[in-house]
Amino acid sequence: MAESAIITRVFTAVQEIPAQAWNELLARQPVPTPFMRHEYLAALESSGSATLETGWQPCFITLWAGEELVAACPLYAKNHSSGEYVFDWAWARAYAEHGLEYYPKAVIAVPFTPVPGSRLLARDAALRALLAQTVRRWVQAQDGWSSVHALFTEEADLAACRADGWMQRGGVQFHWNNQALDAAGPRALRDFDDFLAQLQQEKRKKIRQERRKVAAAGVTFRALHGAQIETADWDFFYSCYARTYYEHGNAPYLSRDFFARLGAQMASHWLLFIAERAGAPIAASLIALNAAAAEDAGASGGVAYGRYWGALERVDCLHFEACYYQPIEWCIAHGVAHFEGGAQGEHKMARALLPTPTASAHWIAHPAFADAVDRFLAREGAGVQDYLEELQAHSPLRAASPPAAQPQP
Repeated sequence: MAESAIITRVFTAVQEIPAQAWNELLARQPVPTPFMRHEYLAALESSGSATLETGWQPCFITLWAGEELVAACPLYAKNHSSGEYVFDWAWARAYAEHGLEYYPKAVIAVPFTPVPGSRLLARDAALRALLAQTVRRWVQAQDGWSSVHALFTEEADLAACRADGWMQRGGVQFHWNNQALDAAGPRALRDFDDFLAQLQQEKRKKIRQERRKVAAAGVTFRALHGAQIETADWDFFYSCYARTYYEHGNAPYLSRDFFARLGAQMASHWLLFIAERAGAPIAASLIALNAAAAEDAGASGGVAYGRYWGALERVDCLHFEACYYQPIEWCIAHGVAHFEGGAQGEHKMARALLPTPTASAHWIAHPAFADAVDRFLAREGAGVQDYLEELQAHSPLRAASPPAAQPQP
């Protein structure tokens, strides 16, 4: 497709882009997630959670061949660095120390959602490369914009950005895989005991102790999926979610209306665990599911994402049970292949969530600052690699048994 035949359009709201065209383009990508669906992004805007007023000004960049949407990305102009989880506060301070303005900047991201996945949606690699170039040129043309950052993206996007001269930055999250360590080869886990059997003895003992503490406190769980989650359940979840933020001195990023829209328009993508004691709910954790997991399609492609949690009462080890053990047990029972535990948290390794590299791409307009950031990222990247190797050397998994010797003929 000739570049001259492509038209660029910039939209100030995702609702201006046809939902079906967006979602069909997303489904073609290497790593589609429910957070990049049109419904999710529209809920962020319509609920007032991610808007100009909250510092997330939508500027969605799209490429069209006639009336066909062939490439698109969610781009936001920002006057702060909150809600991103790829931290660039030091870059902003360096700008300020030199009398320069770091904001506004642009981010290609899902607001408040540090989940790796496709960000540059395109029909093919050539259009993805063109989209990266178009974004960079568009940001470059804006008066006073310092930079553009593609956050928690994947390899196809990174390749397109690297080809256009963007810099790459690494990070680490902790993810769990539904896989046993049998000598005969990998297989899906059978149950939670099978999961425990894959761990070193001290880790198995610790998890059993933590689960016993929750059970001894009289806490039980209900798992609700999709349409099973009623309005009263969403209300209770939100009270827990909001309380967690307020206890840390912050207002919640997301509104109750945001979750109402998700429940109405993306019901199958949500799994809610409610902890109860003496018949009353006391805590909740919300898990997102990709399309395969939402359809209970087995371990071939199912992914669950740990997202939000909160509690109205304090119970020892309740967080671990609600946010790790209950979701992992559910994933095993439903053949889900992968569970992502969210941003940061070395403590997750003791629960068999293993270190997993993440990546972002960055373009800086100021040549001298771009050079300084590039040098910083080279040093930081070496540190991240050392950190990954150190974590991997302390895996909670037991060593796989060697294959049995075959009898000689």
